[in-house]
Amino acid sequence: MMLTAKTGVPALRVQRRSAASGARPVRPAVGRCQKLVVRAEQSSSTETTSFDSEKVLKDLQEKWDAVDNKGAVAAYAAGAVVALWLSSTIVNAINAVPLLPKLMELVGLGYSAWFTYRYLLFKSSREELMKDIGDLSKKISGSE
Repeated sequence: MMLTAKTGVPALRVQRRSAASGARPVRPAVGRCQKLVVRAEQSSSTETTSFDSEKVLKDLQEKWDAVDNKGAVAAYAAGAVVALWLSSTIVNAINAVPLLPKLMELVGLGYSAWFTYRYLLFKSSREELMKDIGDLSKKISGSE
């Protein structure tokens, strides 16, 4: 049986019956279903994907134990959840207004086109973008 790497679900191979297999040949006909033979195959690939939940939980526990100010982290997490809920409410309210979602899509499309032209189309502008991203990451990390 062949298993897909991402989902672990058996992959099925579909074969049509032919006169060589001893069955009567399939003739295409309008309004009639064709007979199919479905067979699962064993994959020769030994590639497996595993997820060690105990290791992940242990790593998270170690990181949480290393945090000095747990109250501040909890407050930031709660604030992030509230911000996510609030932004979802705002987006749903904007979606309820006629024509406003299409206008927002148009603005997003225009900005994407401008960004592509400004920063991605030419090599010199791509280098400028990479320099700006590097400067911003240095400011955020505090290594400037």
